[in-house]
Amino acid sequence: MLVVLAAGLGSRFGGGKQIALLPKVNRTIMELSIEDAYHAGVREVILVINAQVKAAIQQDILPRLPSQMKVTLVEQSIRQVPEQFASYAAQRQKPWGTGHALLCAKAYITKPAIVITADDYYGPTAYQQMVEHFHRRPEDMAMVAYPLLNTLSQLGGVNRGICQLNDDKLISVKEYTDIYHTAKGVVGCYEGRQQLLPDSALASMTFWGITPKLIESLEQGFVEFLMSYDNGVKKEYYLPNCIEQCIVSRNLDLIVYSAEDHWYGVTFKEELAAVAGKIHEQR
Repeated sequence: MLVVLAAGLGSRFGGGKQIALLPKVNRTIMELSIEDAYHAGVREVILVINAQVKAAIQQDILPRLPSQMKVTLVEQSIRQVPEQFASYAAQRQKPWGTGHALLCAKAYITKPAIVITADDYYGPTAYQQMVEHFHRRPEDMAMVAYPLLNTLSQLGGVNRGICQLNDDKLISVKEYTDIYHTAKGVVGCYEGRQQLLPDSALASMTFWGITPKLIESLEQGFVEFLMSYDNGVKKEYYLPNCIEQCIVSRNLDLIVYSAEDHWYGVTFKEELAAVAGKIHEQR
């Protein structure tokens, strides 16, 4: 099973980048990812979307997907919170984040699943690595990590989950925001403080292999997140932080695989043509 998180607003991009066609390729990144998963043996995909892009996905994208791929659309809504926190939802315009997006699909995640975002191109090998992982270790979560230096943008700061490992197991992953090159090196902000990041850092690009155990932790963690929310209308429930909490609290193993393919992503609209050219060369 593949879960595609495609509900973001694309604020820095200027609109729905999950439905933006790549020049030359004439497909969206999301379509290419689904095709790569299909060729690795995946036959079921859940698309977590927002209401604004639903019609375009149904009319334009779904007809182009492999006919044997079962597709389920799930809408992420700001209003999808426990009843006691409804007042928070009423004040918010931005989605609750990637942790909440995955939680919206909880009814369908009854077996191991690959989780990705719609605007990241991971390369076909990542899907093969994850399918093989679940054949060998169906009870253990996993991820494919990418070198941080290969995931930055020349046009502005980006957000990344930075990993710390013990052998091939994940110890922690923290969401850093506004990561970019400076004269001193690569810097990023964590909990409001700018920090220097090592050149050897591995980034989680939201290529996860999860099990239903994570969904149980997501529900409890989201309630705790909302209890400490304090009407912070931009604060998000980040999936990397949720997964770290899960592996610590449940003493679970999460196996990390090094990416063999190059990652490409689009944060700003100006990057679209260049990214499309690089992907076109590889396919």
